[in-house]
Amino acid sequence: MRSIPSWALFAFGSAFFAGLTALFAKLGVSGINSNFATFIRTLVILGVTAGILSLRGEWQRFSSVTVHTWIFLLLSGLATGLSWLCYFRALQLGPLSRVAPLDKLSIVFALAFGFLFLREALNWQALVGVTLIVSGSLVLLLS
Repeated sequence: MRSIPSWALFAFGSAFFAGLTALFAKLGVSGINSNFATFIRTLVILGVTAGILSLRGEWQRFSSVTVHTWIFLLLSGLATGLSWLCYFRALQLGPLSRVAPLDKLSIVFALAFGFLFLREALNWQALVGVTLIVSGSLVLLLS
């Protein structure tokens, strides 16, 4: 019997916690400015991450990070921040059951970016999966 690779377990954990994130964000964003809600969420994430780094002794010197890494982590942070701001506003304005599926179109974008910029292969299974994700998102959006 093949064991499940650790990356797959972490990816499943990410999906599970993202589902909880959607629920908790929808419940928490009512009655508050969505940008301020995102700020509070960011502070919590900062605290949790700092705690994990401290408990595991994984802090590193900022000077050990290359310019290349800084550039892409800064860009990733900007993209994450914009994503969260859009997501919280969407949750404030729309139902969770329709916002979350549209947000998961990020999978389609990620596959396209991997193909275009990282030269990752796209096989027929990926294309079928992308088609199903887009179709499912459209069905939920138009329902």
